[in-house]
Amino acid sequence: MINVAVVFGGDSSEFVVSEQSAANVLGWVDAEKYRPYPVEIRHGRWRVLREGKPDAPIDRNDFSARIDGARVRFDVALIVIHGAPGENGVLQSYFDLTGVPYSTCSAFTSMLTFNKAACKAFLADAGVPMAKAILIRRGDAPNAGDVVKKLGLPIFVKPNSGGSSFGVTKVKSEAALHSAIDEAFKEDGEVIAEEFIDGVEVTCGMMTLSGVETVLPVTEVVSKNEFFDFGAKYKGQSEEITPARLSPETTALVQRTTAQIYRRLGCSGIIRADYILRNNTPYFLEVNTVPGMTTASFIPQQVRAAGLNMAQVVSRVIEDALARKKG
Repeated sequence: MINVAVVFGGDSSEFVVSEQSAANVLGWVDAEKYRPYPVEIRHGRWRVLREGKPDAPIDRNDFSARIDGARVRFDVALIVIHGAPGENGVLQSYFDLTGVPYSTCSAFTSMLTFNKAACKAFLADAGVPMAKAILIRRGDAPNAGDVVKKLGLPIFVKPNSGGSSFGVTKVKSEAALHSAIDEAFKEDGEVIAEEFIDGVEVTCGMMTLSGVETVLPVTEVVSKNEFFDFGAKYKGQSEEITPARLSPETTALVQRTTAQIYRRLGCSGIIRADYILRNNTPYFLEVNTVPGMTTASFIPQQVRAAGLNMAQVVSRVIEDALARKKG
């Protein structure tokens, strides 16, 4: 039987989201075909969690563990770490070195997409519409007036690398800009100030199943809060409508743009691209290469709307990862 490591945890503020995602993924793994193990990576400690028994430390030389007196080598890794080190290419590089196939994009693509400024620059060259933005590094002293003059108000200030809306502020006045930048610096050493685009927020998932690309239905997001923050994402403070209330033409455009981004970035596995629709044009926000799999997450909703179920999807993701290694 194939040993599947469901790898979760991480050192970022998204740990709790990763923990919830892993619990769902473990339940979706077909136990008749695969033997799933929860593997936690956190603060330098790698271990297989076992209920009622001592945790089994991971041997990082070959990504194995000694369990009940036997050496267990993991045949494939399902990565559900949101943020570092699961979404920024670090863990992918480790698995490349140890020869363990994994479920996500490559190390390079993960690294590129995790850096919002680099990803936006890469996709802008391909003509993908997006908001104007300014990258601010720790130690910079941006002039608030100049930033407002370039981007207007309001402005979104966010960590350059990170997710789940941690450290994100919607700035409505020039005076509030620097405190918002300081808040974002708590999550990352680089910060993006981004033009506000007034429109409908939508998101679209895409995945490779059995070697075939599948673009998922589009979800419309109606936040009850100022913007789609952590509470809106994970505490029920939003309305999420799948399929989105869009014309067939706009839906098709969002899906085509998602496919364009997927291919342009060389993605694999499951990703999700987020947009703001203004005048029926999707303005790109970001790509998530390890999208959430909690009960409140978009991908499970979109999979259901596509007439699939998550158990089927997880099985195909595993098989696709194993096939990529053979290839």
